[in-house]
Amino acid sequence: MRSVRFGVLVGVVCLATACAGGAVERPAVRGALDVSTRFPAPRRLVAVGDLHGDLEATRRVLRLAGAIDERDGWIGGDLVLVQTGDQLDRGDDEPEILDLFDRLAREAAAAGGAVHVLNGNHEFMNVKGDVRSVSPDGFADFLDKPVPGLAGAPPETVIAAVLARIKAFKPGGPQALRLATRNVVAVVGNTVFVHGGVLPQVAEYGVERLNQESREWLRGERPCPPDLLLGPDGPVWSRHYSKDTDEADCRLLAEALEKLGASRMVVGHTVQKDQVTSGCAERVWRIDVGLSRHYGGPSSALEIVGDQVRILRAP
Repeated sequence: MRSVRFGVLVGVVCLATACAGGAVERPAVRGALDVSTRFPAPRRLVAVGDLHGDLEATRRVLRLAGAIDERDGWIGGDLVLVQTGDQLDRGDDEPEILDLFDRLAREAAAAGGAVHVLNGNHEFMNVKGDVRSVSPDGFADFLDKPVPGLAGAPPETVIAAVLARIKAFKPGGPQALRLATRNVVAVVGNTVFVHGGVLPQVAEYGVERLNQESREWLRGERPCPPDLLLGPDGPVWSRHYSKDTDEADCRLLAEALEKLGASRMVVGHTVQKDQVTSGCAERVWRIDVGLSRHYGGPSSALEIVGDQVRILRAP
């Protein structure tokens, strides 16, 4: 009963925090894009899928990638690490994961490597005040004083915790500003990385433009996200390339890749059974293996060295 009440309270607060409609989009200024979206091909790249608040699973897959040592320090040298979003929700270790990747990005840069973390649908859900997938501890982290067993706490305490988290993640809030340093889409060498998938209309719109406008929204500089970002065919929600792709899906993929000047796409978002999978003659790779405690999947990642793509699996 307590968990039901907790869920109801969270849902009520969510309903009150939607983005106001009727906002007017600012016209695009094609010559003023200042967000880096494209990066040169590295010697070695490893891509990691959804982490969902599980620090131990995160550590395991980063060690599998050769990115960190037993003390969580960067040992990847010039490795480029890409994490395709959904660090938030479902698990209790979100702050630790966010902090870890921020630190690793600095350490990697100092060693000649790089860490690119993308925003997924769960990051944007939190920014929009949709916190239905947050664990009780994920709310308690934002209270001034820790409250053990928040799911059984008085309604006023639960509501205060939910509102505190929503405030932190709302556009312009401290956590939204942190997410504003991240892209939605990154192109590294000839590979496109995105949480859900880039369809042709998004490629035509411009992934550089989408990255910039998304960051502007996260910083509180525009009233609502760009229209193409959060729809069912948007880059963080699309599942066109994530399941059993048919001929029509592969045509969409080929068109999007041609517009982007790329050879393959790497996506997360949709849990694959047992291991990383591919589709459309290996032009799309799906790296969400459900490795967090919530799903119980294996530790697995994708390695790209030159033109060679290899699945990394835990022994």
